[in-house]
Amino acid sequence: MSKAKGFSAEFKKFILRGNVIDLAVGVIIGGAFQAIVNSLVNDIIMPVISLITGGIDFNNWFVALDGKEYETLAAAQEAGASVLAYGNFISAIINFLIMALVIFCIVKAINNVAEKAKKKEEPAEEKPTTKTCPFCKSEIAIEATKCPHCTSDIPEEG
Repeated sequence: MSKAKGFSAEFKKFILRGNVIDLAVGVIIGGAFQAIVNSLVNDIIMPVISLITGGIDFNNWFVALDGKEYETLAAAQEAGASVLAYGNFISAIINFLIMALVIFCIVKAINNVAEKAKKKEEPAEEKPTTKTCPFCKSEIAIEATKCPHCTSDIPEEG
């Protein structure tokens, strides 16, 4: 019984750690973001590529492994034929590259904002509060006109 209690307590401690929750949120947001990128690729970019390439539809690029000819990938799959849908693979590669580009741009923007914030947070250089006596080389207050160590008159800096 104590092993089960120890296991459940350990599991609870693991689940409630901040980085596990952050990871879960990241995965959920990533899934939603993937849907956006898939829509961008399938609904906007692929039609433009298809227009540029003369109506090529990557989604219907496939090889039926049963040796028969099919009009579309959907028709081959409906007939129960095994297919190598390399057009879908090409679309997946394009999705990946676009996702990587978008994430790169987002991270770059976040880093720029963080860098600007860091520059604003850095305090301006403080004015010195001490100087060195030109005669005895002791450290004295910046406003001093006479050195407290050697009693020399300190010339004004101008």
